Amino acid sequence: MPYSFSPSSLSLLKDCERCFWLKFNEKIKRPVGIFPSLPSGMDRILKEHFDSFRDRGLLPPELKELDVGGKAKLFDDAALLERWRDFRKGLRWKSEEGDLLRGAIDNLLLVDGKLVVLDYKTRGFPLNDESTEYYRDQLDFYNFLLQKNGFETGDFSFLLFYYPNRVRENGDVVFHSKLVKVKADAGNAEKILKKALGVLGEPCPKRPCDWCKHVLRKL
Repeated sequence: MPYSFSPSSLSLLKDCERCFWLKFNEKIKRPVGIFPSLPSGMDRILKEHFDSFRDRGLLPPELKELDVGGKAKLFDDAALLERWRDFRKGLRWKSEEGDLLRGAIDNLLLVDGKLVVLDYKTRGFPLNDESTEYYRDQLDFYNFLLQKNGFETGDFSFLLFYYPNRVRENGDVVFHSKLVKVKADAGNAEKILKKALGVLGEPCPKRPCDWCKHVLRKL
């Protein structure tokens, strides 16, 4: 049976293989909590902000400390980028067996002819040691998808974090930005995808997490 994955759906595999199996083979999903509106609003205005610089052939000030080892610019195919940003379309790749992987990206840099993933993240606090690691697999999937679509990618990606810094006297909230360079490894994404298909092709894993142990006792 062909499956349809996204980087976010594959993240469940690391959390609980049993929940992952139940979601894709039995259509039993964990309850989805309320998604805060702030990250969605920030995502929209950040894309508009970056697009305004792209259209002028410039880099925004957040990228002034960009470390790429070459000449960099924002990816300037606006129509293609808009399609890749759309979660209903996005970057797509289908395997010979019919399994589909798709992902919606935020932005791309073009560095010496290679595409470099640039992803925005909004958080409430400054970064800690785990802030970057949490998103590493997601970045690797984007690089994997780009390569499968015939594009050459760099050996690194960027996470651009925004978090609140202070409130001005007029009430405007000022956000601080932090750019983090992350090593890219499309092979990691391929390994995760292979493991996911292996888990789904076997009987339901017996080891439960706290959620499927207490909520799905009869399974």
